[in-house]
Amino acid sequence: MRIAVFWKRHYMGQDVISDRYARLYELPRGLAELGHEVRVFCLSYRSAGRIQRDDPVAGTTGSLIWKGYDAGPLWVGGLLAYWRATRRELLCFNPDVLLGGSDAPHVVLMHHLGRRFDRPYVIDLYDNFESFGLTRLPGMRQRYRRALRGAAGITAVSEPFADALRQGLSDVPVTTLESTIDPERFQPCDGASARARLGLPAQARIVGISGSLSPNRGIERIYRVFVRLLEQDSSLQLVLAGDLHRRAPPPNHPRVRFLGRLPHGAMADFFSALDLALVPMIDTDFGRYAFPQKAYEILACGTPLLTARIGALARTLAPWPACLYTPEDEEDLERQIKQQLRHPVRPRLMIPSWSDQAGQLSLLLQKSVNYGKPGGVSTPELLS
Repeated sequence: MRIAVFWKRHYMGQDVISDRYARLYELPRGLAELGHEVRVFCLSYRSAGRIQRDDPVAGTTGSLIWKGYDAGPLWVGGLLAYWRATRRELLCFNPDVLLGGSDAPHVVLMHHLGRRFDRPYVIDLYDNFESFGLTRLPGMRQRYRRALRGAAGITAVSEPFADALRQGLSDVPVTTLESTIDPERFQPCDGASARARLGLPAQARIVGISGSLSPNRGIERIYRVFVRLLEQDSSLQLVLAGDLHRRAPPPNHPRVRFLGRLPHGAMADFFSALDLALVPMIDTDFGRYAFPQKAYEILACGTPLLTARIGALARTLAPWPACLYTPEDEEDLERQIKQQLRHPVRPRLMIPSWSDQAGQLSLLLQKSVNYGKPGGVSTPELLS
């Protein structure tokens, strides 16, 4: 198949093209490795510079070409140039199917391109984009929902999210496609060496949190519980890596350390250095529908994990109740942290590879080509 992919260029603080980062890089690469011709068009909302790169794909007839565009400082001129360039590219490439997502505007773009070029399109939802601020733009929410209804297929990042989408989109096939990891990067390594590389104490008991350290993850409760735990245990340290939030500063305590935002290549060291990794969440749409990729990263490193008993991770970790705490219950959180530090539980899970996920996506795209009506309207046959 010839597959045209449309993403935003910057994702979770990384440049998808330059950094070859996570889901938005790995899925197109996996499709190319399956023998498909893949062209990826990435729009930057900041000044990242125009770029084109042809990635080699070994042992297959597939191809993978990346093209990066800038919206520009005032957006209007940059978006017009982006539209003209991608229109020319699509006319030359003549794709069989379109794939897009990464934010609400790109979902809306899929509907527009599907109708304009008379092609089926599939939408990838690695998050519930409708809950993001961009859908407050005039008309965006209505266009977003229309684009979902017109899709030939949707991939959702978690099973609870997929279930919710199926309830509202009964005529559109929805496939669960969790974000996963690079097993060569995330694997068990020597914790003492990892601590030395990060400048962390060798003898302390270290609990760590990474990513967004914000109120919408319930980070204030974590901080309150840790202030109590630090007073009870002189060997305990809390280490943070990621982005602080001005409304939720960490405790001013000598055994609370902030490492800043670490490069993705250092995260395996971070997780391996910990006695326990926390993945805080609260009971919101985000918490119920998200599948934090870092959970697989932590488990692949062999580090004990504790997360809130909600959403996808509550289902995944149900056989290991020691790895779950009740959200918004500080007493249970404190109890479960102590339990995991005393008697650590390390779940053994079959973690899917990016090749596995690309294979599922390829099947959905092929069905879209075989059964989806051009112009962004799905048919009942696609549900079989």
